[in-house]
Amino acid sequence: MNEAEEAATPHHGHIPGEPGLWVLIFGDLLVFGVLFVTYAHSFVAEADAMRLSQEKLGRGLGLANTILLLTSSWAIAHAVNAARHGSTKARQLILGAIALGVAFVGVKIVEWGGHISHGDTLNSSSFFTFYFMYTGIHLLHVLIGLGVLTWLASQCDRSGAWTGSFAVLEGSAVFWHLVDLLWVMLFALLYLLRHGAST
Repeated sequence: MNEAEEAATPHHGHIPGEPGLWVLIFGDLLVFGVLFVTYAHSFVAEADAMRLSQEKLGRGLGLANTILLLTSSWAIAHAVNAARHGSTKARQLILGAIALGVAFVGVKIVEWGGHISHGDTLNSSSFFTFYFMYTGIHLLHVLIGLGVLTWLASQCDRSGAWTGSFAVLEGSAVFWHLVDLLWVMLFALLYLLRHGAST
């Protein structure tokens, strides 16, 4: 059975990507978990100051970026499905995921620029130290993911059908979903946590 046939008939209990990828992903989640716990501790220890700075965040921009990444994840999931069935829509869906990811970067740059112009920088408060550090690390993940997705698009033939390794496509999609998951967690932590905090 060749790779295309294997992709079209996945085995029960199939784990996408390579084992090494999952080591990377769980390591990434562990690191972010430590970062989140550190933030939560500071949020409690410096509650008033943290909340005052947190009120400066634009939830609209955060929500917009959440929608962009969720939609991008939807597109890459459908690209994997298209590749599995030999559809010529694979490249189009990958390019759609890339466009949404680029839009995320654009919104984040606008958001950062707004804060910096108002004097809210990495060193202006504990909250903004966490904000710029965490969103900066996440942005690095986004840029790496966009590079990977761009390479994936080049692995499609002229019709738009996938011609590369299906395992690589699946693994890349899993990484992009991780980027999405990390942002959803950051959005909840940085933008929304105050709604559940006691005064």
